[in-house]
Amino acid sequence: MLASYICAVCGEEVETVVDESQGMIQEYIEDCQVCCRPNVLRVQIDPETDEITIDASFEE
Repeated sequence: MLASYICAVCGEEVETVVDESQGMIQEYIEDCQVCCRPNVLRVQIDPETDEITIDASFEE
């Protein structure tokens, strides 16, 4: 599923693909497509609505 998040480094909105088969709560690192800096993505998928929420934080 396509979803988007705000990069924790540059503040740009970035689209990403979320793999639902990995569970309803996920955490992984993805490089921003704009600034190429790593973001820690915390993904939650609502099982009733399939709404995806992504919190991005700067990887230290």
